[in-house]
Amino acid sequence: MRPDTPADHTTEAERLLRTAAQYPEDHEPLILQAAAHLELAGDRARASTLYDDLLGGPEATVDNPHLIKSLKAANLWEYGHEAEARAIIDGIRTAGPLDAAPWQVAAETLEAHDELESAHDFFSAALTLLLAPGEEVPYAVQSLLTGRHRVRRLLGRDHDAWDELAGALHTAPVPLDELHDPKRLWSLGSSDPVELKAEIARLRAELGTHRTALSRPFPVAVLHWPEHELRELLTAYPALTEEYVDRATHLDRLETALRDLHATGTPNLGIVTGTVPSYEAFAASEAASPATPGLLPQYATTLAARGRAIPWPPSRTAACWCGSGEVYGRCHGVG
Repeated sequence: MRPDTPADHTTEAERLLRTAAQYPEDHEPLILQAAAHLELAGDRARASTLYDDLLGGPEATVDNPHLIKSLKAANLWEYGHEAEARAIIDGIRTAGPLDAAPWQVAAETLEAHDELESAHDFFSAALTLLLAPGEEVPYAVQSLLTGRHRVRRLLGRDHDAWDELAGALHTAPVPLDELHDPKRLWSLGSSDPVELKAEIARLRAELGTHRTALSRPFPVAVLHWPEHELRELLTAYPALTEEYVDRATHLDRLETALRDLHATGTPNLGIVTGTVPSYEAFAASEAASPATPGLLPQYATTLAARGRAIPWPPSRTAACWCGSGEVYGRCHGVG
């Protein structure tokens, strides 16, 4: 059952913190989830402490420092620390992270506090950095396009190429322009049944979009074994040889599976990297043998849920996911 009350959120936060202590390799995403529940419980000061604890640890132990900073800024602003929040957001823009999430959180924080021009500039700076001309829009970047479209409608700006792209990527039955129409607020106070029915239809469409996003909180992930890990895995559990055959076959099958999923319209694809000790610990927690092939997709899903997935496909000029050292466009991105 989902937490509904502040006490429920506090209880869930405590559970997540205990889990983070049990799985130190996954402590970062678990602690971020705990902090989110504390914010919902109204305990924003304690949430900030969790963000500070993550940022205060050794740099090598933090995977997403800019995301943590953006979440901290959003939280600080909500309970009266606007100047500190602004300083953090300015720092994120200066750093220019190559991940959409911190840009998204920071821009929406500005938007939520009626800093529409700043939010627009933030969304635009993110897209300039993360959206390569002529390449497919990564799943994580699509929400930046949507957010920028929303802010531009509030500012009364005419459509530009990115607005057109946002509209083309929008799949809900109600057009994006209609969902982001500032005049919608007027209809909420209307007594005209036609206007009210139209607004109900728009809200249902918007809710459907949110539910779709919430139903896929982490990527549909496939499992990648680095060369030395695959060698150790097959030596220890030869029954899995049929599943993987050899390193080259494993890599080819992985890329093919991702392309097939993409061709069917599956969004938010990713790759998780396995290690033998982690897999063995997962098998023990499931009271199953690591030699069981059916355990592998469950392990991949668990890693993705813990924030271990990297988005696929990468840019053609980015390093290939396989670790070859080649850019994706000249490695597995060929074809």
